[in-house]
Amino acid sequence: MPSPQPCFPCHSSLSMPFTETTFQGLSPEQAARKLREDGYNELPAAPPRTALRLVAEVVREPMFLLLLAAGGIYLVLGDLGDALMLLAFVFVSMAITIVQERKTERALDPFRRLSSPRALVLRGGERGRIAGREVVLHDLLVLEEGDRVAADGLLLESHDLLIDESLLTGESVAVAKMADAPVPPGGPSPAATLSETARSRVFAGTMVVQGGGLARVEATASSTGIGKIGQVLQSLPAEKSPLQREMRSLVKRFSLLGAAVSLLVFLVYGWTRDDWLNALLAGITLAMTMLPEEFLLILTVFMTLGAWRISRHQVLTRHTPVIEALGAATVLCVDKTGTLTQNRMTLTAACVGGRVFMLDAGTGAAFPAALRDLLLHAALASEVLPFDPMEKAIHRRADALYPEERAAHRNWTLVHDYPLTPELLAMTHAWQGKEELG
Repeated sequence: MPSPQPCFPCHSSLSMPFTETTFQGLSPEQAARKLREDGYNELPAAPPRTALRLVAEVVREPMFLLLLAAGGIYLVLGDLGDALMLLAFVFVSMAITIVQERKTERALDPFRRLSSPRALVLRGGERGRIAGREVVLHDLLVLEEGDRVAADGLLLESHDLLIDESLLTGESVAVAKMADAPVPPGGPSPAATLSETARSRVFAGTMVVQGGGLARVEATASSTGIGKIGQVLQSLPAEKSPLQREMRSLVKRFSLLGAAVSLLVFLVYGWTRDDWLNALLAGITLAMTMLPEEFLLILTVFMTLGAWRISRHQVLTRHTPVIEALGAATVLCVDKTGTLTQNRMTLTAACVGGRVFMLDAGTGAAFPAALRDLLLHAALASEVLPFDPMEKAIHRRADALYPEERAAHRNWTLVHDYPLTPELLAMTHAWQGKEELG
């Protein structure tokens, strides 16, 4: 008869019952060797764009090149005023673009750090917290409530394990994970990561919202599910917006027209007056006056103003051409979860004694004592530091309606935690008040 599998308690602060003889994990030496061989557990990312790189990207635009060429010609001809005016358009537009891009780069840095959380691993029979980037293949990840999974892995043990996979799937409902769930030969396909066949798998970037587990790492860095998504996104070429393409086409047309008219003026002036030097200067001057240098400055300033306006509504603009796409959109198609919602639950109503009370329509004093007892008891029965969306909603509503009672409960001591079981589908906490400690 096989021995029963060890399981994890629901309360994350308790020690896990597996023994050192059952699970040892990699030794520190093995982990260090694998780290040298495989590299850090980090998602592939393009190097940050420096100021010089941003300048090079801006200068490659045809309009900038034309303005720089025109300014250089005016300097050679000794027309300092016109040269400074043209170069001023270039430098002002360049400064606005670079400042906006650098601001966005800095704002996105905290989001990049989500891909490398800290991890609790079992090495040499001992648990320890390490940086997520130091997790290696075949490491044993200890999963607790509130942890962000550092790598893809196969569950060895689990107990009441629920994981929020909204980062990968967009669904806010947590997914139940089981150590004995079936896995297809060769591992799940990319489509299977969202199906029932992946219930024994955990994925990098997801969040443990309930229970605990032990998982063996099977993929790190770019081999993880989120790493493959990142590779696909990085392989997509950066396309020019319709307005940018139209501006390029307009610049080419003006360039060809200016060159043709300039050549014609040069030939006619030189032939009729027999003064080829002044004919050359007249042709160049006419070509310069035909350049639409104002278009470039207006386009840059208006796009930057648009990015600044939507940033006041907590929306970051990675590239300013996105502003143009938003302005031209007539229909916006989105999925429901995580896009139109805040990915969290809110407790809006409660039923007591057959009556339904709308909780956002009054203060705690406006509701009967039975409703107060219901909310306070529900909060006490929930986790002290909740990660489940429903428990978070209960805590927020109880804190908002009955702040004094909730402040008094913070001095109480949790004596025992009875987790959910198939026999009793209820979360039970035994508390001891401060006055009872005597």
